[in-house]
Amino acid sequence: MRHDAASPVQYLKGVGPRRASLLERIGIRTVRDALYYLPSRYEDRSSPRRINSLNREETVTIIGKILKAELVTPGRNPRFKIFEIVITDTHGLMRIKWFNQAYLKNTFKPGMEAVFYGPVKTGFRGIGFEMQNPEYEIISGSDDDSSHIHTGRIVPVYRCTEGLSQRQLRNIMHSVVTGCESLPDSLPADIIAKYKLPALAESLMNVHFPPSSAGLEELNSGRSIYHKRLSFDELFNLQLGLALKKMKEEKETGISFRPDNQLIDRLISALPFKLTNAQQRVVGEILDSMKSEKPMNRLIQGDVGSGKTVVALISMLAAVECGYQAALMAPTEILAEQHYLNICGYAEKLGISIALITAGVKNRDYEAISSGRTDIVVGTHALIQKDVSFKNLGLIVIDEQHRFGVMQRAAFRQKGINPDTLVMTATPIPRTLAMTLYGDLDCSVIDELPPNRTPVFTKVFDEKQKNSIYTMMDDEVKKGRQVYIIYPVIEESEKTSLKDAVTGMEGIQAKFPAMNVALLHGRIPPLQREEIMRRFKAGEINILVSTTVIEVGVDVPNATLMVIIHAERFGLSQLHQLRGRVGRGADRSYCALLAYGMTDESVKRLQAMQETTDGFRLSEVDLEIRGPGEFFGTRQSGMPDLKVANLLRDTKILDAARKEAFSIIEHDPDLLKYPALRQSVESMWGKKLEILRTA
Repeated sequence: MRHDAASPVQYLKGVGPRRASLLERIGIRTVRDALYYLPSRYEDRSSPRRINSLNREETVTIIGKILKAELVTPGRNPRFKIFEIVITDTHGLMRIKWFNQAYLKNTFKPGMEAVFYGPVKTGFRGIGFEMQNPEYEIISGSDDDSSHIHTGRIVPVYRCTEGLSQRQLRNIMHSVVTGCESLPDSLPADIIAKYKLPALAESLMNVHFPPSSAGLEELNSGRSIYHKRLSFDELFNLQLGLALKKMKEEKETGISFRPDNQLIDRLISALPFKLTNAQQRVVGEILDSMKSEKPMNRLIQGDVGSGKTVVALISMLAAVECGYQAALMAPTEILAEQHYLNICGYAEKLGISIALITAGVKNRDYEAISSGRTDIVVGTHALIQKDVSFKNLGLIVIDEQHRFGVMQRAAFRQKGINPDTLVMTATPIPRTLAMTLYGDLDCSVIDELPPNRTPVFTKVFDEKQKNSIYTMMDDEVKKGRQVYIIYPVIEESEKTSLKDAVTGMEGIQAKFPAMNVALLHGRIPPLQREEIMRRFKAGEINILVSTTVIEVGVDVPNATLMVIIHAERFGLSQLHQLRGRVGRGADRSYCALLAYGMTDESVKRLQAMQETTDGFRLSEVDLEIRGPGEFFGTRQSGMPDLKVANLLRDTKILDAARKEAFSIIEHDPDLLKYPALRQSVESMWGKKLEILRTA
């Protein structure tokens, strides 16, 4: 029976309302969802073994004729039933049991031939072998129209949910793929031929129910020709959406900024350091883009401490010098405050006005912004509120773009008329992921740290080694250096057993009574936080106990030790950001990661932290551990979810798909020659295509 890909699965044979609700739990609502719900792994059940050649604890396939079938009540509990059969393959006898599955007495009858797959156990009282609760398939002597999908072949294994067995899900999937044998193929024929790809319907059938010729290793690694075809489709449709967005932006008319560089030259001469070669190169790339009449859309990637803020400030000065306003949006109040404080001193020297707009700032002068008297505005998402309007916003800078939703970014851009956009991230993104998430942006990388930076020595400690950390703290403070101690939570809570900053502060004060210890966290009012940071920067505080508010934007070259409590609870990107607060001077710096019990994932994370300080390498490890969806929150970024493609595995496919997608959009921007392809792109992106055009 032929299925429409958009049809709800509820109406398929053997599904119904109850199973449909179970399928919905694993993200399957329509036939299309089912088609792209791929097996998580495959088992080779194609080679049956002889009963007389078996070994205990092997997982095998056997084929046998049923000699005996009976329902047994072994103990005093009449509710506990064992359904038991005895089979022979002419080389031996074997007993097979199912517990509390009495309905099977209607399935198995003497004389039938069947295939069984499962682990081999020692038989009753150590005699012979048996199987318990195996997968099975009847192959003769039954009216059942079995299609032999559970045994005797390479069998798909799916991620399931409680109430839905592998066998049931496999039957549903077989019904779905056989009903879609004539599924239309939206991929252009010349691309299919060029890359020697199989047809779509063939690929879907063989990904779910592979032929005997398919290699098990290729299937399990997602590298079969059928997986590659589906990955190509997905990445091709993704890149078509990005190409459409980029094409639309390139048609828009923006602002051609042609500053005389007086403000920029004055800023550079006022800096207490020399710009690195990488910073100079990226500044050149930005200023060239800003000269164009097309709106700039550029991503600046740079590791922790590479100097992105200065590059952003130079870009904002270029806009201000040409009579426009510039605005910088950061994801948290702390980060917005830090940007504001870093820029403020230079702004005063240059005679330009700057304002901070966050929820914590009172007495905001909206009129100064709307009249154009304020040149640069720094803030959180408070910048996109209705109250904030600009006279002539020419450049917007978005820090840590992935922390904002696509609608927030769109609203920010709409505060100006096609303003230039600069996106900054201190989360180094592997090239494949950058191409996927920011495929429509030009990319600049600040791949050089200032010359006085020394790599931070990092070591993992467990609870028994706390005294070693105390010794390190004592040594650093005696040398005149300063220490950060980071806690995951502010206060003790009944809901969690995590160590907290308030209690930690009290313990550190008791341990080091002669030292100046201060506490910093997000509930402390902004002005008080600024004062604490000023004192720490001035060297008046020896040890700063803090939560992750310290994560970004703070530059204290004299701080040489970072201690992270419950390091196993932090993500890799966050650990790297925190570690970046030390090693900012010429002195040797250290990061102590104190862990209280670890999972396999946290072991990988902390091991990676010990092995490298390269943010790009760490981001690759993070991507390997968490997978692309979690790594960068694709829903938050406004990107479609990837169901098949793996951005680490499929880099070559991504390159090819990107090249073909951008080529097609260049020659046929409305996809008039490819109506099926247009429908496929719209199906993947949905309303996001319209949102993206303003994001």
